Amino acid sequence: MRALTKLLLAAALLFSGAAQAQDFPTRPIRLIVAFAPGGVVDTAARVLTSKMSERLGWHFVVDNRTGGNGLIGGQIAARGQPDGYTLLLAHTGEFAINQWVFKNIPFEYDRDFTPIAMINDGPMLVVVNAQSPISSFKDLVAAAKAKPGQVTFGSPGSGSVNHLASEWLADAAGVKLLHVPYKGGAPAVSAVATNEVAVTIAGLPGILPHLQAKRVKVLGVTTAKRFAQLPEYPTAQEGGIPGVDASIWTGLFAPKGAPKQVVNRIYAEVAATLKQPDVRERFGTLGSEPVIMSPAEFAARIKKDAERYRKVVKAVGIEPQ
Repeated sequence: MRALTKLLLAAALLFSGAAQAQDFPTRPIRLIVAFAPGGVVDTAARVLTSKMSERLGWHFVVDNRTGGNGLIGGQIAARGQPDGYTLLLAHTGEFAINQWVFKNIPFEYDRDFTPIAMINDGPMLVVVNAQSPISSFKDLVAAAKAKPGQVTFGSPGSGSVNHLASEWLADAAGVKLLHVPYKGGAPAVSAVATNEVAVTIAGLPGILPHLQAKRVKVLGVTTAKRFAQLPEYPTAQEGGIPGVDASIWTGLFAPKGAPKQVVNRIYAEVAATLKQPDVRERFGTLGSEPVIMSPAEFAARIKKDAERYRKVVKAVGIEPQ
């Protein structure tokens, strides 16, 4: 009798969850973005929600909660109700890097979040001043070896994915660069354009205005494969720097405990949206491409990236702040 009661209860819960997913959503979805409007993560959020609203009639409220390398927005999302109506759009830094470079993080990926889907993924570009004598990865390595610890690189701040990618590049090349942190990606790129620092690594959107104005030039990309939208730029590995494969992805997460049926419903609609030709084209202009990954595949990618950056942090001796 007791076994029958448990079976009936499980069936009722399953039916309830399926009905909930079928009806979802019945009100606006709050999408927390832990970075400022106009940046890589925010732009991905706007592209995704705009198309999903157009296709499905779903209503989203994009809530930008900036600060602390994504820690503030992440904390707010972790405390949200696990019902599918509070979601977080995050990038590589929050769950693959922050745990290695910051102390007292107010949330934990495994404990507080459920991955739903990767949204897009793209390379970072290695750029120098347009008038710099450095014109290739080999030139950069030679300059750094000639003046150990004196060739400067700018980043959006200590612990950022750009910072870690730069350290990864330098460590793999066997050289030391001098880190100069700025308050954001735009100032770091501007510092290269004005010759304040020698090199920076950043996504295409922040570089493009300076590239079009011929204030900077691109040495190549940080991913293992060339980017289809920019095939003329070689990879660091092609430039003689082994093993470097750093990118910026964005992904969608729910607070831990969100119903599996609701998570699967959101994933299915996100995947269908990312297949739309105009969405693919829009992400291409932003220097990335949409990526369709199941929640399990996305979780495996996060784990893989986290281990890569853990090794980088250990190799270069970065102490958690």
